[in-house]
This record gives sequence, structure tokens and C-alpha cells, in this order.
Amino acid sequence: MMGAVLLSEFATEIVVPVCAVIGIAFSLVQWLLVSRVKLNPERHASGNSNKNGYSDYLIEEEEGLNDPSVVTKCAEIQSAISEGATSFLFTEYQYVGIFMVAFAILIFLFLGSVEGFSSKSQPCTYDKEKTCKPALATAIFSTISFLLGAITSVLSGFLGMKIATYANARTTLEARKGVGKAFIVAFRSGAVMGFLLAANGLLVLFVAINLFKLYYGDDWEGLFEAITGYGLGGSSMALFGRVGGGIYTKAADVGADLVGKVERNIPEDDPRNPAVIADNVGDNVGDIAGMGSDLFGSYAESSCAALVVASISSFGINHEFTAMLYPLLISSVGILVCLITTLFATDFFEIKAVKEIEPALKKQLIISTVLMTVGIAIVTWVGVPSSFTIYNFGDQKVVKNWQLFLCVGVGLWAGLIIGFVTEYYTSNAYSPVQDVADSCRTGAATNVIFGLALGYKSVIIPIFAIAISIFVSFSFAAMYGIAVAALGMLSTIATGLAIDAYGPISDNAGGIAEMAGMSHHIRERTDALDAAGNTTAAIGKGFAIGSAALVSLALFGAFVSRAAISTVDVLTPKVFIGLIVGAMLPYWFSAMTMKSVGSAALKMVEEVRRQFNTIPGLMEGRAKPDYATCVKISTDASIKEMIPPGALVMLTPLIVGTFFGVETLAGVLAGALVSGVQVKLGNKISFSDNIQCFFIFGLFVNYTYASCKCYGPRMV
Repeated sequence: MMGAVLLSEFATEIVVPVCAVIGIAFSLVQWLLVSRVKLNPERHASGNSNKNGYSDYLIEEEEGLNDPSVVTKCAEIQSAISEGATSFLFTEYQYVGIFMVAFAILIFLFLGSVEGFSSKSQPCTYDKEKTCKPALATAIFSTISFLLGAITSVLSGFLGMKIATYANARTTLEARKGVGKAFIVAFRSGAVMGFLLAANGLLVLFVAINLFKLYYGDDWEGLFEAITGYGLGGSSMALFGRVGGGIYTKAADVGADLVGKVERNIPEDDPRNPAVIADNVGDNVGDIAGMGSDLFGSYAESSCAALVVASISSFGINHEFTAMLYPLLISSVGILVCLITTLFATDFFEIKAVKEIEPALKKQLIISTVLMTVGIAIVTWVGVPSSFTIYNFGDQKVVKNWQLFLCVGVGLWAGLIIGFVTEYYTSNAYSPVQDVADSCRTGAATNVIFGLALGYKSVIIPIFAIAISIFVSFSFAAMYGIAVAALGMLSTIATGLAIDAYGPISDNAGGIAEMAGMSHHIRERTDALDAAGNTTAAIGKGFAIGSAALVSLALFGAFVSRAAISTVDVLTPKVFIGLIVGAMLPYWFSAMTMKSVGSAALKMVEEVRRQFNTIPGLMEGRAKPDYATCVKISTDASIKEMIPPGALVMLTPLIVGTFFGVETLAGVLAGALVSGVQVKLGNKISFSDNIQCFFIFGLFVNYTYASCKCYGPRMV
């Protein structure tokens, strides 16, 4: 024992679940506040003063256009979007569920066969003098934690989708009272998703650790090795959620825009467009459900990577439970910090004008980062010994608690830097996007060239930020430092997800206003909300990419440690071959997903054209389009096309490791990690929503022998 912690084990057992429950309770309170907006026609008293710079009467009443049927239309459109999204997710989860069961069996067979499915105790991997639980137990509990992670990931995405489809029409109706009212509904709805995901992920992981501990006892090496399956399950589901949801989103988006806006010259989200419902459904299944599962996977894996390294360091060797759960304590404080931060947007300050929306969202990131820095300092002071050792490729490295604080802090602030660089390159308030817009004057070719150049240039500062984070955190605390730096970036995940979900909710609100035939004032307000959401959503993606790079590197370190690889020598032919093949894999993955989007979009375009050409009176608004067929096209295409890219990600490490050995696999993983980060960062910027282009891409990264980072494509 190199030092004592101020926070007792009993207090830790109380603090973590209590913070998780507080997060869940806060999300329920936000949901109740959103539910106060009723989807039925009501008469509003006029002339009463109200906050947010608007009087309480409705614009429609002011113009004499208060038709109760408009509210009914909003409810009907919301119902159609919700049914479409729910139907797609249930279909997707059925297919993915089969794949997950098969992969769970594969995990059990691979891990159980290490010692011939032996049920006898065995020498520990990192301390041969101690006895650990049998390989069969590791196989069973790893499989259970894998399924737990997969189920939690599915639940995170599904609940996010439900609250988003619940809130979109309510945001539209509140926009009649002012942009401030609509902003609060949209942001509170995003907060419901953010806090549910963060709190559920933390609570399930905490409960799993305590239940597994009943069997493993003092064998913490085996306990936290089995827990790594939790991160693997979350990432695996995120992969398919992102690929499937992204294909759905972009197929519907392209079909609706190319035929409706370009060929037929009708407004976006016009009810005459056959693909308009599919387009709005796509926002929810891709940008809400997919993003929820995606960030949960990153969060779960960063926690698991830190726990695995800590279990073979002094925390695990000396059975210091409070210090061992340091990653969970960070997440717990993060929930409290994000709760306070959310109140700044919904209660402490009022949005009175359109120009205040984007600054309010950016302040959320700044406030949460500043408060979280203080929170990390407190947690490190009370939860970690003043001096301890961290496992570093066979050695034990002495680390001070202030060094660990800097590891988490550098990750947190690097995430903010990445976020604001992303904002600079994607906001129409700055010159990069304005230059790309100006290039449109000479045609699409120069627009694409400028966009790509902008995207590639935008990689520079984020990569330096990630590199500095890696150098500082590894220098101070080896691979554990990198894992907690990733966790630092994701410590404010509740706020980040609230901002991310806010964008699609606002986008849907604008679509509903257009389809319901509401006043152009309403559409102007929802468009303003959506424009701010596009930029801030890109900021959230920047956080996610940076944390993914860090946690992937931490998992790579776990892989080479477990595979007993002391060095990865690029001059060795096996390693170099793996390196160049790994660097190619993100492009292969991207090509597969892009082709899938292209094929699905082609079918969508043909169907939309067919309906415009064959349904009499459709363009005049006298006939109703067949929305269901377009929804079915996107659903069928995304389900069919998501399997090959997912199989590429999940099977490549198994095939390479089995046939070419661990050295070649190490090269593949390193190449894929380095290449994938560049691809992701560059393409996210070059084809942002504010530049009005689209792109689909993948980030293929890291596996360990029992836990992998299956990090699927994040769709713009």
C-alpha cells in the first residue's frame, strides 16, 4: 500500500449508484416537463406577457389562422414518423440479435478453448504465483457481460429514438410561442436521452462488477477481464446501429432532396414528396438511435479499458476498491456536472432571439468542461492514493495522483479544443464554410474540391490535440493514463448527447411544420434551431472521434500486453504487411458503405420519380403520396447492406490473428487506427450539413483478444 484514499469503500458503493439514479430521475423530470406540451387543439389566452421575448398568444391567432386541424396534423405526422422509426429498429434488432447471439457463442468457444474448457483454477496471467478462476468461468462471464453491453446499447438507442419522436411535434407547437420555448423543449428532450444513456451505462456496469465479484472474490484480474465483454457488446451493437441507421438516413435524404428539391423544385419536407416521412424517420434512426449506441460503446470501452489495466496495477493487486472504481467515479461526477450545466440552458438563462441559440449550446460545452475539471480534481483527491503503481508492459510504473488528474484533464480539454475546431470548420459564421459556399457559383465540381480540401485541412489541429493527449497521458500513467484521458473526453457525455439529439429533433420539428402547412414564421424558427444543431452536432462528433482514438490505443496496448508482444517492429515484414493492410481497411469499409448508400438512394430516387409521374394530382396537392413504400425501401436496403461492413470489422481480426499470427494482427490494428482517425476527421468536416453535401465513412479500429473496438461509421 503506497497511500490511503479518503473515500471509503462503503462510500464508493453508495456514491456511484446514487449518482446514476439521480441521472435517471433528472431525465424523467425533463420528460415530464416536455410532456406538458399537449398534442391536441387548445385555445390560448392572448395578451399575457411571457418570457423568451414573446407574448403567450400564438402567431396563428395573431394572423387569424388558428386552425385546430393543424395541431391534429402535427400529431398524425409525429405518429407516422414514430411508427416508421420503431418498425425499422425492431427489424434491425431482430437481425442484429441473431448475429449477436452467434458472436456470443463464438466468444464463449474462443475463450473457453484457451484451457480446453477446463473448470480447474489456473495460475494468473500477470502473477504466476497466484491462482485465478478457470478459463471456463472467464468464457461464461465474458459472454454474459457481452450480452449485457449489447442490450444496454440497444436500450440506449431505442429510448433515445422514442423521446426524439415524442418531442419533435411538441417542439413545432412550442415554436408558435417563440424560438425560446421551442429551444427549451428540444434541448430538454435531448437531455432525456443523454442522461438516460450515461446513467444506465454507469448503473449496469456497476451492478455487473458487484455481481461478478460474488463469484470471483479476490481474483480481480479475472473479474475485470470478464467485464471487458461489456464494452465489446456495446461497440458491436453500435457498429450495426450506425451502419444500418446511416444507410437508411442517407438513402431517404438523397431521394427526397434530388427529386423533390432539385427536379420538382418543391420545398424541403413538402408533404407532396413521397420520401419526406422516410427522410424524417432517418434522422431518428441514424442521428439519434445510432449516435446513442455509438457513444455508449465508446463510453463503455473507455471504462473497461481503464478497469482492465487497473486490475493488474496496485489498485487491483492491493484490492483498493475505491481507487479501482476511479473510472466510474469520474462518470458519476460527470452526471452531476452535466445536470447543473443543463439548467443553465433551460432554467438559468433565457433564449430571446435566434442569434442566441448557438452561443447557448456552445456555452454548455464550456461550462461542463470547466465544472468537470473541478470535479475531476475532487474525485482524484478523495478516490486515489497519493502514490500508486500502474502496469506498463511488464513493469509497475509509480504514478502520483496529480499526474492522474492531468491525464484526465488533458483528455477533457483536448476534447473541447477538437470540438471548437470542428465548429470553426462547420459553422456558416466563419470563413471556411463561407468559402465553400462561394465556390458553388462556378458549379458542383469546384464545390466538391473546396469541400474536400477543407475537410483534409481540418484534420491538422485535432490530430495534434490527440497526439499531445497521448504523449502527456502515457508519459504520466502509461496505458491507464490514455484510457482515463478518453474517459475524460466522454465524462460530459450527457451534455454532449443532449446537444447531439437536439439537432435531429429540431430538424424533425421543421419538417412537421412544413408538412402540416403551418405559418412560414414557424418554419423560420425551426430552421434557426436546426442550423445551430447542425454545427453543435459536429462538435459532439469531434468529442466522440477523439475519445475513440484514445480508447482504441488503450485497447491496442491491452492486446499487445496480453499477446506478450514487447515491441511492434515495423521493419519486420509481417508487421509492415499488417500495417499497410490495416491502413487500407477504413477505405474498404467506406467503399462498402458508400456503395450501399448509392444503391439504396438509386432505388429511392426511382420510386419518388415514379410516384410523381404516375399519381394524378400529386404535384397539385390533390393526391396523397405513398409514404410507406419509400419507408420500406430504406428499411430493406439498410438491413440488407449493413451485414457485409459489419462482418468485415468483426471478422478481420479473427482471420488475421488465426492465419497470420499476433504480430501481423498488431500491424493491422495499428494501421487501421491511424488511418481511420484521419478518414473520420477529414470527411466529417468536408461534407458537413452546413455545406449541404453528404458523405458516409467508417472508422475501423481496435480489438483485444476478449474485447474489441467495433467503431462503425458516424454519418454526417
